[in-house]
Amino acid sequence: MSDASQTDKPWAGRFTAPTDAFVEVFTASVGFDKRLYKHDIAGSIAHARMLAHVGVLSEAERDTIVDGLRAIEQDIERGEFAWSTSLEDVHMNIEARLTDRIGDIGKKLHTGRSRNDQVATDIRLYLRDEMQVMQAEVTRLIEGLLGLAEEEAGTIMPGFTHLQTAQPVTFGHHMLAWVEMLLRDLARLRDAYQRVNVLPLGAAALAGTTYPIDRLFTARELGFAGVAENSLDAVSDRDFAIELVSDASVLMMHLSRFSEELILWSSAQFDFVDLGDSFCTGSSIMPQKKNPDVPELVRGKTGRIYGHLMSLLTLMKAQPLAYNKDNQEDKEPLFDTIDNVKGCLKLYADMMPQIQVKRDNMYEAARRGFSTATDLADYLVRKGVAFRDAHEIVGKAVRYGVDNDKDLSEMSLDELQQFSNVIEPDVFEVLTLEGSVAARNHIGGTAPEQVRAAIIRVRTRLEQLTL
Repeated sequence: MSDASQTDKPWAGRFTAPTDAFVEVFTASVGFDKRLYKHDIAGSIAHARMLAHVGVLSEAERDTIVDGLRAIEQDIERGEFAWSTSLEDVHMNIEARLTDRIGDIGKKLHTGRSRNDQVATDIRLYLRDEMQVMQAEVTRLIEGLLGLAEEEAGTIMPGFTHLQTAQPVTFGHHMLAWVEMLLRDLARLRDAYQRVNVLPLGAAALAGTTYPIDRLFTARELGFAGVAENSLDAVSDRDFAIELVSDASVLMMHLSRFSEELILWSSAQFDFVDLGDSFCTGSSIMPQKKNPDVPELVRGKTGRIYGHLMSLLTLMKAQPLAYNKDNQEDKEPLFDTIDNVKGCLKLYADMMPQIQVKRDNMYEAARRGFSTATDLADYLVRKGVAFRDAHEIVGKAVRYGVDNDKDLSEMSLDELQQFSNVIEPDVFEVLTLEGSVAARNHIGGTAPEQVRAAIIRVRTRLEQLTL
């Protein structure tokens, strides 16, 4: 004998015993997939209109169904909708409420579709909206970085390799390196959107349907660029979700690298920047502390997103065609990825205008560590010295500087000439930090002039990416 909850299930006709209570809870997804309600209702409205378009529903039936669905959406948004675990998921909850509200006409809505193609459609509709939000936040972060780069186009700081002082660069140039990473992230999201924007509805359970459906009509109703060409693939494909989480992982890797630099730069040992108080916290025991919690947490969340990517890849790796219940496990990692990436992007975009650059400290740090050594080598090469010989000469000069606690720019002409007789008074033009950065005056170089020109080009590229 079936209990009352069992008879509520649309598939209950096949069964003679009720679902085990724990199995019911274990297999239900409504606790997390109810966030798809707007997209489920939008997909159902489009499906009802298509069924009326091909004559499966009358216009009156279509209108009754559409009005009922819109009323349910209002109930959900007012918090007046009671979600039922016994009805398993968002789709069956809404369909059952529709039938309660409008009667047996509601049972006609599921004609020509399955929960398999329904959920695949809902996820794609949901991701389209969320990916647009993510792209907007990446764009806002880029604009914030461009503002910093423009303001600090001539601010000199040490450039690093191996976290050792290498050559002087401008802070504006450094910010543009992050912009380039984010532009690639934005391009990846835009590219992935094309593969999300494909309609699976009409594939039904796995083989299509015998009803005279018009899938192109439904695609136009929902704004999809096209329809999935193969019904088996349409209901079982989760490549688009994996691709998004993969793109999100690369994006988070970039934010994590940026976080690491902000954490270092805001430390007392570097003291290059001051992060806004709104994005830091204090210590419960050490009153002097100002902890860069936002960058640290973003750095930490990166591993969480990587884990979601591995979860989805593992989820799909051994699934036969077509749909399998395993795919219910795609939503929580996908939803968590979107929530956290959007949060990280929002915080970073909000934080950029509040970053204070400590120009004097950056300049002083660039003066240490012999950051113009390469400039001296290039100077010697222009005087006719072979580069390998120039490299050795400068190495000896640096050794002398280490022993005598003197930067190259602090040595006298006599001191420098003991390493090479081709060195002349004009050497000091290349040993200054300003001369070093200004000399790299080519596309992609760190010269302030090039930074300002690059900002103009980036804004043009950004316009093209956001059209």
